[in-house]
Amino acid sequence: MGVNLSIKNVPAEKVELLKQRAKRNHRSLQGELLAIVDQAIETGDRTITLRELAARAREIGLSTPDESTHWIRELRDSR
Repeated sequence: MGVNLSIKNVPAEKVELLKQRAKRNHRSLQGELLAIVDQAIETGDRTITLRELAARAREIGLSTPDESTHWIRELRDSR
């Protein structure tokens, strides 16, 4: 049996962004929030694959090699 979680006082603009994200992913808001929790748990402290890195780059809209290089270096240096 699942457990109900609650996040209080979420700013309206963040709720709207979450709703837009859910719509893009063809999910309900509840489904999107669960997907975010699953992703956070799954990726935790583990190393990600190049395929996952490329998917993440597409998700956040990176479009040039310079942007990708900068993002990869930031990720690497944050460890």
